[in-house]
Amino acid sequence: MHMQPVLILIILLSAGWASTTFAAPPPGATPEEQGQHVFVTRDTMDNGFTDAVATMSMTLSNAAGQTSSRKMVTRYFEVQDAGNKTLITFKFPRDIKGTGLLTFEHIDGADDQWLYLPALKRVKRIASKNKSGSFMGSEFSYEDIAATKPEKFTYKYIREDKHQGISVWIVERYPKDPNSGYTKIVSWVDQSNFQVVKQEFFDRKGSPLKFEIDNRNTVYLEKFWRPSEIIMENLQTKKKTTLTFSDWGFQQGQKSSLFSKRSLERQR
Repeated sequence: MHMQPVLILIILLSAGWASTTFAAPPPGATPEEQGQHVFVTRDTMDNGFTDAVATMSMTLSNAAGQTSSRKMVTRYFEVQDAGNKTLITFKFPRDIKGTGLLTFEHIDGADDQWLYLPALKRVKRIASKNKSGSFMGSEFSYEDIAATKPEKFTYKYIREDKHQGISVWIVERYPKDPNSGYTKIVSWVDQSNFQVVKQEFFDRKGSPLKFEIDNRNTVYLEKFWRPSEIIMENLQTKKKTTLTFSDWGFQQGQKSSLFSKRSLERQR
């Protein structure tokens, strides 16, 4: 009888394993159990960050190579045994300054998201059926920002491979949400730290939609891994969005009250 990935993970934790030495996907398990193991491990490694804040630059590139830039502050708040909270606030350019997106992740069921638009002076709830839409004109959807918990997917482990000289596991993920904009996400996961380095997204028709590259994954406080850059390119429109992260700070003492609709309105 095969042990479930979560059980294996508990055994490793109880044995005092460091976060960077979690075991590889168990070879005797099913492809679904192996794929699930990778993403459950990845999620568990991030436990205990408490809260975080980072400066984020967004560069939009159209098919002709023309670019525009935006700057944001992104805040994160950990909620034990539930989904985390995220607050993104635009600081530049002036015409969208104060725009904010508040996200409440949920382990089960649809995530909650609210968008504040200063020009309208009101908070707009993002309906589940609209979460595949573009976030502020970028190649990232609202779904990309919210849907990170491993319970939101089923899995299939494909194989081991190499990506830019790095040993990776390739895992297919299938969103459970019927409103997802994707039928499948193929992820390349670094074997040394369980961090995603590349992903391919397939649309509702099963056609390749876009791909993501995560560059320079960096560890903070000797435990918490974050990418320094994420590039998302749309294969159908040839548009591209680059997110660059800097000034990461963890365990900053941010309060839960900051992550509220009222606080979202105050970002202006």
